[in-house]
Amino acid sequence: YFLDKSDKYDSRDVERLQQDDKWVENYLIWRHDVVDDTLKMIDESFQWRKEYTVNDLSESVLPKWLFEIGALFLHGYDKEGYKLFWFKVKHHTRDPKQQLDKKKLVAFWLEHYAKRDHGKPLTVVFDMAETGISHIDLDFVRFIVNCFTDYYPNFLTKIVIFEMPWIMNAAFKIVKGWLGPDAISMLKFTNKNDVQEYISGEYLPPHMGGTDSFKYSYPPLVDDDFQTPLCENGPITSEDEHESKEEIDADTKETGELNEAQNLNQKKMNSIEQISKSEETDKTEVKPKNAKKALTTFKGPLLHISPAEELYFGSKETGEKKCLIVLTNVTKNVVAFKVRTTAPEKYRVKPSNSSCEPGTSLDIIVSLHGGFAASLQDRFLIMAAEMDQSSGAGVPELTQFWKEVPRTKVMEHRLRCHVIESSKPSSLTLKDNAFNIPAKTNEDLHIQLTHLLQINKRLEEQMNRCLWFQQLSVVLSLLSVTVAAFCFYLAYAQRS
Repeated sequence: YFLDKSDKYDSRDVERLQQDDKWVENYLIWRHDVVDDTLKMIDESFQWRKEYTVNDLSESVLPKWLFEIGALFLHGYDKEGYKLFWFKVKHHTRDPKQQLDKKKLVAFWLEHYAKRDHGKPLTVVFDMAETGISHIDLDFVRFIVNCFTDYYPNFLTKIVIFEMPWIMNAAFKIVKGWLGPDAISMLKFTNKNDVQEYISGEYLPPHMGGTDSFKYSYPPLVDDDFQTPLCENGPITSEDEHESKEEIDADTKETGELNEAQNLNQKKMNSIEQISKSEETDKTEVKPKNAKKALTTFKGPLLHISPAEELYFGSKETGEKKCLIVLTNVTKNVVAFKVRTTAPEKYRVKPSNSSCEPGTSLDIIVSLHGGFAASLQDRFLIMAAEMDQSSGAGVPELTQFWKEVPRTKVMEHRLRCHVIESSKPSSLTLKDNAFNIPAKTNEDLHIQLTHLLQINKRLEEQMNRCLWFQQLSVVLSLLSVTVAAFCFYLAYAQRS
């Protein structure tokens, strides 16, 4: 494909394909591990990506009015913790002159989210309240469907269609014809009575029976929960005013133990640095004895962050309320960082705004406050930026630094929450282990099951081929014996 169509691909996509195993895996999963179908999908999606200049789409290249009308945006989460991609159909009108820009807007949002959240799947919501025949645009709907079925692999969890008018039934019969059997099973037709089977009321607007007071406006982009005003965690003394004395004492003890562990880790890292320069690049991988191989690390340009994607909390029944984030500075300068959350009333982060010296690691304790429980919808944002050597690291200096640092120089990384239902969440809490060890989610198990089924199918095909070759060999052997016997018979007949 590359040799024949290299001019039809964006070189950045080709480079990513060669380096990003997760991207390749998503293509394979979406095409059920059939290599030929996977290659065909990659070929088609790469050509589409270049045609729509997906890698270069930004707010500045699209008309501002497209963002202002609020027909498309990302906001909230479904009950499984997947981001909601909203299509407010009543704001869409058919206009061939605007069609290309609207399609590019869809591509912009999908690419923006894919890069931001590492390709975690989306739930699409078609809000069809107050719509009629003038809003039907099958060409645009087909484009959206193709984005998920042909261009963005393993990126769709379900399509929730809210209050589809009866007049559109015929149109959606056509849409179903474009969807494969897998995608058809993802369609969920809902109304005010049953939409909360998929989305809780806190992320539904009042006309859908929910309590979400969110009102769309632009700018800024509304997909990022951390762009909404959030108060940073205050001083520890004010945070813990409502906690009992026993909780405070326990906190102090645990923090002291963590600081001791941190000092030991630092000594280990310093001794490793002295062994050889070749091992210097791996110093961030040093783990205490009780860390397991399952530990995942996000390797950013300024900080390495463990865990890479999810913080594991216990459920309300298990009572496990603490997690640990480990930051490792991989630069030669001091790195300032701060931690924000979508639920500041629930969590206490210590420290939430500080700095990390070059080559050192720092532990951040994330704890649930009071009687709150972790939720799949909760998110954390870690922001980091390099500081000049001359800059101080006190609270006033950090406050001023964050006011002045350009957005382009800030590294951002997001973490999701995962709730462990087991009564014995071994190796997942702060007390048992200084790191968070990911558990297998339903999505992981589904991927493994699909993979096993495909392997089983291939084995069956190989066995069938072996049996066919065996039968063919037996037939050929019998023919050979028959021909040989016939030749002997002819030779004997000629002699006699």
